Amino acid sequence: MSGRDAPNRSVKLVAFDVDGTLVGSDLRVSPRVREAVAAMRARGVLGTLVTGRMYRAALPYARVLEFETPIVCYQGAAVIDPRSGDRILDLPLSSGLAREVVGRAQRDGLHVQLYADDRYYCEERNAYSALYAGVSGVEPLVVTSLHAAFAGRDATKAVIIAEPQVAAECHLRMQLALGDRAYVTRSLPEFVEVMNPLVDKGRALRVVAERLGVPIEAVMAIGDSWNDAPLLHAAGIGVAMGSAPQDLRDSADAVVADVEHDGVAEALERYVLR
Repeated sequence: MSGRDAPNRSVKLVAFDVDGTLVGSDLRVSPRVREAVAAMRARGVLGTLVTGRMYRAALPYARVLEFETPIVCYQGAAVIDPRSGDRILDLPLSSGLAREVVGRAQRDGLHVQLYADDRYYCEERNAYSALYAGVSGVEPLVVTSLHAAFAGRDATKAVIIAEPQVAAECHLRMQLALGDRAYVTRSLPEFVEVMNPLVDKGRALRVVAERLGVPIEAVMAIGDSWNDAPLLHAAGIGVAMGSAPQDLRDSADAVVADVEHDGVAEALERYVLR
């Protein structure tokens, strides 16, 4: 893929990342994007969300956009049918590995959160938990000890939150320490996310496409961050937002404007609604 205009392919399903793609810092889907998605749906093209968000933090956006397709959440650790609440895919992080991540993060003095049953847990409320709560719209459950709370209990994922440069360094350390035992990625610049090694957005997208009977070649995916690389590479057409890291833009089929300039609407207008 080259970052030039995407091939002229018939798109039957569009996979949307949420933060930095569908919504910006105001956490709202703009009128232009909503109109473009409605026009897409009117043409019979399906839409799905593929996000690092918790299910409960992604569901409101699916409802706003009137999507009834399975939602990929937790970076692909779970795929959930919003009509029934059934988990189509569930790939948790083992209790032992989750607690190892907690230990490594805490030795470095970093804030860490563990997730289970569509809730998230931390040991204190601080600026970092507030950052996550503000983005997700979900408050944490504060426990005395994450080690104790997850003894013998798997986690959906772990998230370490720090200033962007510290997060970048933590990302590299975690990758080196965990190797192929876990999938370690970044979503927002402040977030380092650790999951089951079989997890990635591209794998989960294939599950959704197969369930909907859509060939992966007929899927367009739009994303803006490091964790979206597997998503864009899996889809027939991968579109990077203008704010994406340079390597993601270089590897995408096409690059559109950033979220503040309605890049999602541009992608739909160019490749679906033309």
